Amino acid sequence: MAKNETLKKQLDRARELYEYDETERRIHRFIVGVDEVGRGPMAGPVVAAAVILPPTPRINGIDDSKKLTPKKRERVFDLILDTCLGFGIGIRSSRFVDERGIVEATHSAMRMAVWSLIAQGFRPDLVLVDGYKIRGLPFPQKGLVRGDSISASVASASIIAKVVRDRVMDRFEALYPGYGFEKHKGYCTASHRSVVSSLGPCPIHRRSFAPVSGKVHDAL
Repeated sequence: MAKNETLKKQLDRARELYEYDETERRIHRFIVGVDEVGRGPMAGPVVAAAVILPPTPRINGIDDSKKLTPKKRERVFDLILDTCLGFGIGIRSSRFVDERGIVEATHSAMRMAVWSLIAQGFRPDLVLVDGYKIRGLPFPQKGLVRGDSISASVASASIIAKVVRDRVMDRFEALYPGYGFEKHKGYCTASHRSVVSSLGPCPIHRRSFAPVSGKVHDAL
C-alpha cells in the first residue's frame, strides 16, 4: 500500500510539472529548461545543464533535485538522458569564480549549456530558467522563481546539473584526498571548514569565498 501511495505521488508530481511545460508548448515548440548547481560551495565548479524534453513519454520521478535522495537522482538522471531530445552541460571552475565572480560564473555556465544544445542542432523557441534570465543569451527567455518546482524541463536540468557536479566532486576527492569532497561536495559544512583549517585550501577551493580567503591570508 505504501509503495502504491508513493508511486501515485510521483505520478501526480510529474503531471503537475509537465502541465506547465505543455502550457508553454502551445506557443513555443522547442522549450529548453536550464538550471545550475554550485553557487554556494566554497570549493569546486559551478555546473549548469540545459535540456529539451519531448511531450511524451513523461518521466516518473522528476522533481526539484534538492527533494530527491542521491539514489533517486541517479535513477531519474538515467531516465532523463534516455528520454530527452538533447541536453548540454556548462562548467565554470573555481578559478573562474575567483577571477570573474560567482554571478558571472553562473551566467557563463548556463550560456555554455544552452550553446552546447544549439551545437547539436537545436534552436530554442523559449528558454525557461530557474531564477532569473541568463545574461547575454540571444533567445526568448522566462525566469521562473523556484522553476525547478514548476517546470518539468527546469526540474530535469536541475537533476542533470546536480548529478554531474556530484560526480565531479567525487573525482576531486581522489585527486585531493582528506578533504571529504565525496561527502559535502564542496559546501561549507563544519567538517569542511575544519579540514581546511587543518590542511589549508587545495587548488579547487574558491579563494574569493570568506571561509577560504581567511585561511589563505593566514598562510601568507
